[in-house]
Amino acid sequence: MSAGVLIRRLGPFQVLKTGSPLSLRSGGKAEQLLSCLALHPHIGIHRETLVERIWPETSLGPAIQCLNTLTHSLKMQLADALGGQPPIVHSESHYALNLDGGVRVDVLEFESAIETGHRLHSEGSTGAAIKSYERAVDLYRGDLTPAPDISALLERERLRAACLTTLARLADTHFGVAAYDRALETALRLLAIDPCREDAHRMVMRSYVRLGARAQALRQYKLCRIILDGEFAVAPEPATERLFRLIRTDPGQV
Repeated sequence: MSAGVLIRRLGPFQVLKTGSPLSLRSGGKAEQLLSCLALHPHIGIHRETLVERIWPETSLGPAIQCLNTLTHSLKMQLADALGGQPPIVHSESHYALNLDGGVRVDVLEFESAIETGHRLHSEGSTGAAIKSYERAVDLYRGDLTPAPDISALLERERLRAACLTTLARLADTHFGVAAYDRALETALRLLAIDPCREDAHRMVMRSYVRLGARAQALRQYKLCRIILDGEFAVAPEPATERLFRLIRTDPGQV
Protein backbone atom coordinates (compact mmCIF):
# COMPACT_ATOMS: atom_id res chain seq x y z
CA MET A 1 0.00 0.00 0.00
CA SER A 2 1.38 3.43 -1.01
CA ALA A 3 1.88 5.91 1.79
CA GLY A 4 0.71 9.50 1.66
CA VAL A 5 -1.54 11.18 -0.87
CA LEU A 6 -1.12 11.02 -4.64
CA ILE A 7 -2.88 13.48 -6.94
CA ARG A 8 -3.28 12.16 -10.48
CA ARG A 9 -3.71 14.67 -13.27
CA LEU A 10 -2.46 12.51 -16.13
CA GLY A 11 -5.63 10.92 -17.43
CA PRO A 12 -8.83 11.06 -15.35
CA PHE A 13 -8.40 13.19 -12.23
CA GLN A 14 -7.99 11.09 -9.12
CA VAL A 15 -6.76 11.38 -5.55
CA LEU A 16 -5.27 8.29 -3.94
CA LYS A 17 -5.07 8.11 -0.16
CA THR A 18 -2.61 5.42 0.96
CA GLY A 19 -3.15 3.79 -2.43
CA SER A 20 -6.96 3.84 -2.45
CA PRO A 21 -9.11 6.27 -4.49
CA LEU A 22 -10.70 9.06 -2.48
CA SER A 23 -14.36 9.69 -3.23
CA LEU A 24 -14.67 13.23 -4.57
CA ARG A 25 -17.51 14.69 -6.59
CA SER A 26 -16.44 14.87 -10.23
CA GLY A 27 -15.91 18.51 -11.16
CA GLY A 28 -16.65 19.62 -7.60
CA LYS A 29 -14.87 22.35 -5.65
CA ALA A 30 -12.41 19.97 -3.95
CA GLU A 31 -11.37 18.54 -7.31
CA GLN A 32 -11.03 22.02 -8.77
CA LEU A 33 -8.87 23.19 -5.88
CA LEU A 34 -6.53 20.21 -5.86
CA SER A 35 -6.36 20.23 -9.65
CA CYS A 36 -5.38 23.91 -9.76
CA LEU A 37 -2.71 23.48 -7.08
CA ALA A 38 -1.35 20.37 -8.80
CA LEU A 39 -0.69 22.46 -11.91
CA HIS A 40 1.71 24.61 -9.86
CA PRO A 41 2.92 22.17 -7.20
CA HIS A 42 6.15 23.96 -6.29
CA ILE A 43 5.10 27.60 -6.35
CA GLY A 44 1.43 27.36 -5.44
CA ILE A 45 -1.24 29.93 -6.33
CA HIS A 46 -2.28 33.27 -4.87
CA ARG A 47 -5.49 33.18 -2.85
CA GLU A 48 -7.34 35.68 -5.04
CA THR A 49 -6.47 33.74 -8.19
CA LEU A 50 -7.81 30.57 -6.60
CA VAL A 51 -11.12 32.01 -5.50
CA GLU A 52 -11.59 33.72 -8.85
CA ARG A 53 -11.19 30.37 -10.62
CA ILE A 54 -13.26 28.27 -8.24
CA TRP A 55 -15.92 30.75 -7.04
CA PRO A 56 -16.05 33.24 -9.94
CA GLU A 57 -19.53 34.54 -9.08
CA THR A 58 -18.94 34.96 -5.34
CA SER A 59 -17.64 38.19 -3.79
CA LEU A 60 -14.14 38.08 -2.34
CA GLY A 61 -14.94 37.83 1.38
CA PRO A 62 -17.38 34.91 1.18
CA ALA A 63 -15.21 33.20 -1.44
CA ILE A 64 -12.20 33.29 0.88
CA GLN A 65 -14.34 31.81 3.63
CA CYS A 66 -15.38 29.03 1.23
CA LEU A 67 -11.71 28.40 0.45
CA ASN A 68 -10.80 28.17 4.13
CA THR A 69 -13.71 25.80 4.77
CA LEU A 70 -12.70 23.60 1.85
CA THR A 71 -9.03 23.40 2.87
CA HIS A 72 -10.10 22.47 6.40
CA SER A 73 -12.42 19.76 5.03
CA LEU A 74 -9.59 18.30 2.93
CA LYS A 75 -7.36 18.31 6.00
CA MET A 76 -9.97 16.28 7.89
CA GLN A 77 -10.11 13.78 5.01
CA LEU A 78 -6.40 13.43 4.29
CA ALA A 79 -4.30 14.40 7.30
CA ASP A 80 -4.24 10.89 8.76
CA ALA A 81 -2.38 9.74 5.63
CA LEU A 82 0.13 12.57 6.07
CA GLY A 83 1.12 12.07 9.67
CA GLY A 84 -1.39 14.65 10.82
CA GLN A 85 -0.19 17.34 8.44
CA PRO A 86 -2.56 19.26 6.15
CA PRO A 87 -2.53 18.49 2.41
CA ILE A 88 -2.60 22.22 1.61
CA VAL A 89 -0.41 24.82 3.26
CA HIS A 90 -0.53 28.59 2.96
CA SER A 91 1.75 31.44 3.78
CA GLU A 92 -0.05 34.76 4.06
CA SER A 93 -2.21 34.71 0.90
CA HIS A 94 -0.38 32.00 -1.05
CA TYR A 95 -1.67 28.39 -1.14
CA ALA A 96 0.29 25.28 -2.19
CA LEU A 97 0.25 21.51 -1.89
CA ASN A 98 2.18 20.18 1.08
CA LEU A 99 4.83 18.31 -0.91
CA ASP A 100 7.14 18.18 2.10
CA GLY A 101 4.35 16.63 4.14
CA GLY A 102 3.80 13.68 1.81
CA VAL A 103 1.53 14.96 -0.97
CA ARG A 104 2.67 13.59 -4.33
CA VAL A 105 1.72 14.63 -7.86
CA ASP A 106 1.92 12.19 -10.75
CA VAL A 107 3.20 14.89 -13.12
CA LEU A 108 6.23 15.47 -10.88
CA GLU A 109 6.91 11.72 -10.63
CA PHE A 110 6.50 11.35 -14.41
CA GLU A 111 9.09 14.05 -15.11
CA SER A 112 11.43 12.75 -12.41
CA ALA A 113 11.33 9.24 -13.91
CA ILE A 114 12.23 10.64 -17.34
CA GLU A 115 15.14 12.64 -15.94
CA THR A 116 16.40 9.60 -14.03
CA GLY A 117 16.14 7.49 -17.19
CA HIS A 118 18.21 10.02 -19.14
CA ARG A 119 20.88 10.09 -16.43
CA LEU A 120 21.08 6.31 -16.15
CA HIS A 121 21.22 5.93 -19.93
CA SER A 122 24.07 8.45 -20.19
CA GLU A 123 25.92 6.51 -17.48
CA GLY A 124 25.57 3.27 -19.45
CA SER A 125 23.08 1.68 -17.04
CA THR A 126 20.75 0.57 -19.81
CA GLY A 127 18.65 -1.88 -17.82
CA ALA A 128 18.00 0.63 -15.04
CA ALA A 129 17.26 3.34 -17.60
CA ILE A 130 14.65 1.11 -19.25
CA LYS A 131 12.93 0.55 -15.89
CA SER A 132 12.84 4.28 -15.25
CA TYR A 133 11.46 5.07 -18.70
CA GLU A 134 8.84 2.35 -18.26
CA ARG A 135 7.80 3.84 -14.93
CA ALA A 136 7.38 7.22 -16.64
CA VAL A 137 5.16 5.92 -19.43
CA ASP A 138 3.14 3.84 -16.96
CA LEU A 139 2.44 7.02 -14.99
CA TYR A 140 1.10 8.63 -18.16
CA ARG A 141 -2.47 7.29 -18.04
CA GLY A 142 -3.64 9.92 -20.51
CA ASP A 143 -3.33 13.59 -21.36
CA LEU A 144 -3.40 16.18 -18.59
CA THR A 145 -6.95 16.69 -17.36
CA PRO A 146 -8.51 19.76 -18.99
CA ALA A 147 -8.33 23.18 -17.39
CA PRO A 148 -9.86 26.46 -18.58
CA ASP A 149 -6.70 28.48 -19.23
CA ILE A 150 -4.05 28.69 -21.94
CA SER A 151 -1.17 27.83 -19.60
CA ALA A 152 -2.84 24.51 -18.77
CA LEU A 153 -3.33 23.78 -22.48
CA LEU A 154 0.36 24.46 -23.16
CA GLU A 155 1.33 22.25 -20.22
CA ARG A 156 -0.93 19.50 -21.55
CA GLU A 157 0.85 19.57 -24.92
CA ARG A 158 4.31 19.74 -23.31
CA LEU A 159 3.66 16.66 -21.19
CA ARG A 160 2.14 14.79 -24.12
CA ALA A 161 5.25 15.51 -26.20
CA ALA A 162 7.45 14.34 -23.31
CA CYS A 163 5.54 11.04 -23.16
CA LEU A 164 5.85 10.48 -26.91
CA THR A 165 9.57 11.27 -26.86
CA THR A 166 10.10 8.91 -23.93
CA LEU A 167 8.21 6.11 -25.68
CA ALA A 168 10.37 6.62 -28.78
CA ARG A 169 13.55 6.54 -26.71
CA LEU A 170 12.36 3.47 -24.82
CA ALA A 171 11.62 1.66 -28.09
CA ASP A 172 15.08 2.57 -29.41
CA THR A 173 16.69 1.31 -26.21
CA HIS A 174 14.81 -1.99 -26.35
CA PHE A 175 15.83 -2.41 -29.99
CA GLY A 176 19.45 -1.64 -29.11
CA VAL A 177 19.56 -4.57 -26.66
CA ALA A 178 17.81 -6.90 -29.14
CA ALA A 179 14.52 -6.93 -27.20
CA TYR A 180 12.61 -6.65 -30.47
CA ASP A 181 9.26 -7.74 -29.06
CA ARG A 182 9.44 -5.00 -26.40
CA ALA A 183 10.56 -2.46 -29.01
CA LEU A 184 7.56 -3.41 -31.14
CA GLU A 185 5.16 -3.20 -28.21
CA THR A 186 6.46 0.22 -27.21
CA ALA A 187 6.37 1.64 -30.73
CA LEU A 188 2.79 0.43 -31.17
CA ARG A 189 1.87 2.10 -27.89
CA LEU A 190 3.35 5.33 -29.23
CA LEU A 191 1.30 5.03 -32.42
CA ALA A 192 -1.85 4.49 -30.38
CA ILE A 193 -1.31 8.00 -29.00
CA ASP A 194 -0.01 9.62 -32.19
CA PRO A 195 -0.56 7.51 -35.34
CA CYS A 196 1.31 10.06 -37.49
CA ARG A 197 4.72 9.52 -35.86
CA GLU A 198 6.87 8.16 -38.70
CA ASP A 199 9.76 7.30 -36.42
CA ALA A 200 7.41 4.93 -34.59
CA HIS A 201 6.20 3.40 -37.86
CA ARG A 202 9.83 2.79 -38.84
CA MET A 203 10.55 1.19 -35.47
CA VAL A 204 7.54 -1.11 -35.94
CA MET A 205 8.79 -2.05 -39.43
CA ARG A 206 12.32 -2.75 -38.21
CA SER A 207 11.09 -4.74 -35.22
CA TYR A 208 8.83 -6.90 -37.38
CA VAL A 209 11.77 -7.70 -39.68
CA ARG A 210 13.99 -8.67 -36.75
CA LEU A 211 11.16 -10.88 -35.45
CA GLY A 212 10.93 -12.61 -38.80
CA ALA A 213 7.66 -10.97 -39.87
CA ARG A 214 8.76 -9.25 -43.08
CA ALA A 215 5.26 -9.22 -44.62
CA GLN A 216 3.90 -7.49 -41.54
CA ALA A 217 6.65 -4.89 -41.82
CA LEU A 218 5.59 -4.16 -45.42
CA ARG A 219 1.97 -3.87 -44.32
CA GLN A 220 3.04 -1.38 -41.67
CA TYR A 221 4.57 0.78 -44.38
CA LYS A 222 1.29 0.68 -46.31
CA LEU A 223 -0.61 1.65 -43.15
CA CYS A 224 1.80 4.54 -42.60
CA ARG A 225 1.13 5.83 -46.14
CA ILE A 226 -2.64 5.60 -45.67
CA ILE A 227 -2.55 7.48 -42.34
CA LEU A 228 -0.31 10.28 -43.61
CA ASP A 229 -2.31 10.71 -46.79
CA GLY A 230 -5.60 10.80 -44.93
CA GLU A 231 -4.39 13.16 -42.21
CA PHE A 232 -2.10 15.55 -44.09
CA ALA A 233 -2.20 14.54 -47.79
CA VAL A 234 1.57 13.94 -47.72
CA ALA A 235 3.85 11.03 -48.59
CA PRO A 236 6.18 9.35 -46.06
CA GLU A 237 9.57 10.85 -45.31
CA PRO A 238 12.60 9.74 -47.37
CA ALA A 239 13.86 7.73 -44.37
CA THR A 240 10.63 5.71 -44.34
CA GLU A 241 10.80 5.13 -48.10
CA ARG A 242 14.44 3.97 -47.86
CA LEU A 243 13.55 1.53 -45.09
CA PHE A 244 10.64 0.17 -47.13
CA ARG A 245 12.91 -0.45 -50.14
CA LEU A 246 15.51 -2.13 -47.94
CA ILE A 247 12.92 -4.44 -46.39
CA ARG A 248 11.69 -5.37 -49.86
CA THR A 249 15.11 -6.00 -51.42
CA ASP A 250 17.52 -6.86 -48.59
CA PRO A 251 15.79 -7.39 -45.21
CA GLY A 252 18.94 -8.89 -43.74
CA GLN A 253 20.45 -5.40 -43.65
CA VAL A 254 17.62 -3.92 -41.56
